Amino acid sequence: MDVLPRVTCPNHPDSILVEDYRAGDMICSECGLVVGDRVIDVGSEWRTFSNDKATKDPSRVGDTQNPLLSDGDLSTMIGKGTGAASFDEFGNSKYQNRRTMSSSDRAMMNAFKEITNMADRINLPRNIVDRTNNLFKQVYEQKSLKGRSNDAIASACLYIACRQEGVPRTFKEICAVSRISKKEIGRCFKLILKALETSVDLITTGDFMSRFCSNLGLPKQVQMAATHIARKAVELDLVPGRSPISVAAAAIYMASQASAEKRTQKEIGDIAGVADVTIRQSYRLIYPRAPDLFPADFKFDTPVDKLPQL
Repeated sequence: MDVLPRVTCPNHPDSILVEDYRAGDMICSECGLVVGDRVIDVGSEWRTFSNDKATKDPSRVGDTQNPLLSDGDLSTMIGKGTGAASFDEFGNSKYQNRRTMSSSDRAMMNAFKEITNMADRINLPRNIVDRTNNLFKQVYEQKSLKGRSNDAIASACLYIACRQEGVPRTFKEICAVSRISKKEIGRCFKLILKALETSVDLITTGDFMSRFCSNLGLPKQVQMAATHIARKAVELDLVPGRSPISVAAAAIYMASQASAEKRTQKEIGDIAGVADVTIRQSYRLIYPRAPDLFPADFKFDTPVDKLPQL
């Protein structure tokens, strides 16, 4: 769900648009058609020098407009006075900032800041933040989760946005950057899906494999083998009822033990966010069929019959 309509060239909708700030035009890089004029330069209107005082604010405009807020957050901030005329006889400032922002907008602004902070901690891109903000606004305006904290709702919205954008994160990963418990995020997740009448795709082992292997420093061959092992294990129904994350962790353990780049259960568990015993339980389920799970072109450093039996 896009926040703002996207400007594209009618003849080449996928082409990159070039911005000419001097003329204020947006030009199609394929055919040269001017598809947008009066482009606003969003850069700063001043230059900052090293000897400038940090207390000075050279900005003559307010904050950027936010289309998710009722009035776009077009508020006015009055600068702190320095002359005698700025204070009354008791030394109090005559001009005070009285923001016209409503309580609901203020609550949403605080939630948006928390969402941005959480996304920054786990390196999520801007499109995830925008989708999360949209989800939070819908939930907040429906008032369907009364009694739940805004931080819990924001954390659950971030989890849903990651799933919907195809870059899922585990509940433990969201919990690690949030102040909310895993159980509370899970409750809000189910309530939000019901309130918004939306759904998310089921997570699979492949959704996490490349990220886990990359964080473990494993080569491409081991990652491909682990992906193949996990997929075959699911196809052969060797791991019924097991979460995709635990199956992915067990597949990575098996593939790494068969290669020269071996990783321990604890190392994999720390990255995947699962306990050692959970990896062992899933590993025991797939171990008896190990010869059928590896890809045909895999180069074994440790033969299948020499793999740990746990």
